[in-house]
Amino acid sequence: MSNAILVMGGGFAGITAAIEAAELGHDVYIVEKSPWLGGRVAQLNKYFPKFCPPSCGLEIQFQRIRKNPRVKFFTLAEVVGLSGYKGDYTAKIRLMPRRTAHHNVDFTLLASALTGETDNEFDFGLSKRKALYKSMPFAFPDRYALDAQSLSKSDTALVAEAKFVEPAEEPREVVLNAGVVVVATGWKPYDVTRLTNLGAGAVENCISNMQLERLASPFGPTQGKIVRPSDNRAPTNIAFVQCAGSRDQNHLNYCSYICCMATFKQCLYLLEQNPNVRITVYYIDLRAPGRYVNMLEKVRAQPNVSFIKGKVADVVQAEGDRVTLVAEDAVRGEKLILTYDLAVLATGMQPSLAAGKPALPLSLDEDGFVAGGEESGIFAAGCARMPLDVTRTARSGTAAALKAVQTVKGR
Repeated sequence: MSNAILVMGGGFAGITAAIEAAELGHDVYIVEKSPWLGGRVAQLNKYFPKFCPPSCGLEIQFQRIRKNPRVKFFTLAEVVGLSGYKGDYTAKIRLMPRRTAHHNVDFTLLASALTGETDNEFDFGLSKRKALYKSMPFAFPDRYALDAQSLSKSDTALVAEAKFVEPAEEPREVVLNAGVVVVATGWKPYDVTRLTNLGAGAVENCISNMQLERLASPFGPTQGKIVRPSDNRAPTNIAFVQCAGSRDQNHLNYCSYICCMATFKQCLYLLEQNPNVRITVYYIDLRAPGRYVNMLEKVRAQPNVSFIKGKVADVVQAEGDRVTLVAEDAVRGEKLILTYDLAVLATGMQPSLAAGKPALPLSLDEDGFVAGGEESGIFAAGCARMPLDVTRTARSGTAAALKAVQTVKGR
């Protein structure tokens, strides 16, 4: 029987659950599939409610992990098997190779000397990265990762001669024992390429809301300048398309909760960079729960921001790299055909588990959210359960930790 707790996912919910449980005296294992902890929050420019950069909240959590020997984490790792029962689980963990030394080495010069590049998944394809990379300046662990598949022939020879790089490192497996499991596998942006009528993939200056977050970030592809992908010019007339894929039986059949608030926040990004920018928000309903209504009222008060209640039917390429929207004005009963410099699709959040059921004895609903498992000692947290903002995600992580602790103590 084990008092240890296994946490699947190293985003904000998983980190919170792990720290809370560890500070109550339990050994905790975090298993994260990416090379670093932080999850989707690390990709944001700022987040609610304090409008802070991600390093603000995450660095505090990282410090708590550093100071607590009960928290052990595995990055580039995935749970590939789980056997046993509540109170006595055995988890098989597959560790993908990082191919760099187990201590912090500054590979800046070596990385800059490499010629091979690939699309930067952290920037949602808005930039390129080298094969030897670190996605963010506040990465934790503070270690580079080597993507051997992205090495050019000359890169391969260069890396082979370098110290503290292990290009031949292979995957391996470890076995962990835990009494309970916290599932905090998070979310992913809905695949915009499926929204063909909204210009995704076909219209160059039509981007997703998460791509806009990366553009606005000071460590993003443009060092914080919000520009058009086609010509790197700042847009002066922007359209936001709300519910892009959400509340749609052909895509996501639910409200993703955060999309409206993300748009309000991004309107302020744009106005901060250019007070004269013109913004139009096309929406079905505007949802700003609780105190977030203050953000809605602040944006509504801006003279350069217009709101049109109506669904966008088409987004197409216009002359001069501009973007034309075909939409309805449901209040006036009019069809609108208007052209903008940039269109932003407020794409919804989809649970990461929607791609396939994990190797766990838990049930998922039709949308991929965790719908059960607590009777087996498996507790869901964060956006694995439902769409949540960062504050509610942290609370969900704390709740899952308390349930996990009560379960292992009450056996």
